Amino acid sequence: MSDEQRAGQDAAVKAWFGARLPQEWNEPPAEVTTDREEILVRLTIGAPAGSEREAEKGDDAGAAARAEAIAGHIARFREETRDRRIQVAREAEHRFGRKVAWAVTAGGETEIFTSLAVPVMTRLRQPERLVLDTLVDAGVARSRAHALAWCVRLVGDNTSTWLADLRSAMAEVEKVRKAGPGADQL
Repeated sequence: MSDEQRAGQDAAVKAWFGARLPQEWNEPPAEVTTDREEILVRLTIGAPAGSEREAEKGDDAGAAARAEAIAGHIARFREETRDRRIQVAREAEHRFGRKVAWAVTAGGETEIFTSLAVPVMTRLRQPERLVLDTLVDAGVARSRAHALAWCVRLVGDNTSTWLADLRSAMAEVEKVRKAGPGADQL
């Protein structure tokens, strides 16, 4: 699948979730990220009442109380929305052929539920698989396993900057390829 096709499919997935999710889950808009196996939908909900007062105290007890209030708030949201999330996930899995994972952010804390752990010599979550897929798509590695070995050897402080530069370069290569002679015959 070309970068353009993948971008089009990702846009379609995001548009579908934007229209399909209940309005109260989409304020602010859900963040939808995808890879080859999984769609991750991150919803943002308000912080629980009183958690900001606890944080303003600035002591360890206040921080602990705030963290527990947020954890309880996320757990309640998870339980109260379970049936509706399952229904939406089943529809999306049927439509897009990928599993759906959910995450919730409240008060700056994020919890991911039902996320896949795909074996690639070890179990990796979606953000790690996206790194490996970028390396494979760019031709830096032959496979996810090779990309993982490459990453282990090359981990450094500027990894995220380098990957952004690589993605940008791949987009430029795609533009040049399309503008080349006979591009319409490919």
